[in-house]
Amino acid sequence: MSKIVTLGEIMLRLSPVASKRFVQVDNFDIIWGGGEANVAVSCANYGHDAWFVSKLPAHEIGQAAVNALRRYGVHTEAIARGGARVGIYYCETGASMRPSKVIYDRAGSAIAEADPSDFDFDAIMEGADWFHWSGITPAISDKAAELTRLACEAAKRHGVTVSVDLNFRKKLWTSEKAQSVMRPLMKYVDVCIGNEEDAELCLGFKPDADVESGNTDAEGYKGIFAAMMKEFGFKYVVSTLRESFSATHNGWKAMIYDGKEFYQSKRYDIDPIIDRVGGGDSFSGGLIHGLLTKATQSEALEFAVAASALKHTVNGDFNLVSEAEVEALAGGNANGRVQR
Repeated sequence: MSKIVTLGEIMLRLSPVASKRFVQVDNFDIIWGGGEANVAVSCANYGHDAWFVSKLPAHEIGQAAVNALRRYGVHTEAIARGGARVGIYYCETGASMRPSKVIYDRAGSAIAEADPSDFDFDAIMEGADWFHWSGITPAISDKAAELTRLACEAAKRHGVTVSVDLNFRKKLWTSEKAQSVMRPLMKYVDVCIGNEEDAELCLGFKPDADVESGNTDAEGYKGIFAAMMKEFGFKYVVSTLRESFSATHNGWKAMIYDGKEFYQSKRYDIDPIIDRVGGGDSFSGGLIHGLLTKATQSEALEFAVAASALKHTVNGDFNLVSEAEVEALAGGNANGRVQR
């Protein structure tokens, strides 16, 4: 069992039931989620000692968020309490050619206004094996970007492996702002995860591949991976590849490069998608587990891709699958027969 630390914001997600539109409904389903919280839940489900670091109000809604994490075995001792509000987002699930839609209501949330004095990052990173964050956290606010930097510095002081999911969010910041914040943070990162759009908007790298038409030639990615590795010193560069045929039908695979071997996973045809929110986070959680426990990067990647494919069948942000279920799919059991 490894100690895995994540830093970010857990939010209250309000979703219409089934595939109804916002304007149709009189009530919403309450779902808890958020990039790094989702990763922490995945890692806890695989048996790791998962810690989530954030700040939440001391009132009952803040406590409900804490309880949602505790339910799945995530350590919440490093969550600071205080601040005015829990971030909210509304998520309308798409279908067929109608895309899903997200509306944020997160300005002024507790983590966005948190101070460095709220956290003892050296104590948090003590004994940790892995620290994970995403590009969403520094995008929340300048204060959150500073917290991210301080956490990365503490992780490096304690010899902790650091991974990032670039996760560009155009509703939170511009590409120019993202690059000015993200590029300096890359010197702390060992494992860089993202798709082709994230790499371009967050770091200024563009692969030689036409993703929209499905022309995802691996050689185009190998060149950009090598260039990113040379500039930032990453140990691994990883990219997911999503082919979006419709809101409920996607192709899904990934690639990994360690400076020597370039490996491309098998492809999953996911149809129908139940809920794709958290799909990338489930990939990150699977990859962290894979790199910590598997003998090769190819085995680690296959675990991550299978874990993420399964997430698309689970409602909510969290990937509520076990290691055994992921291993079964990665091993080729995709028939979905009832298990008796």
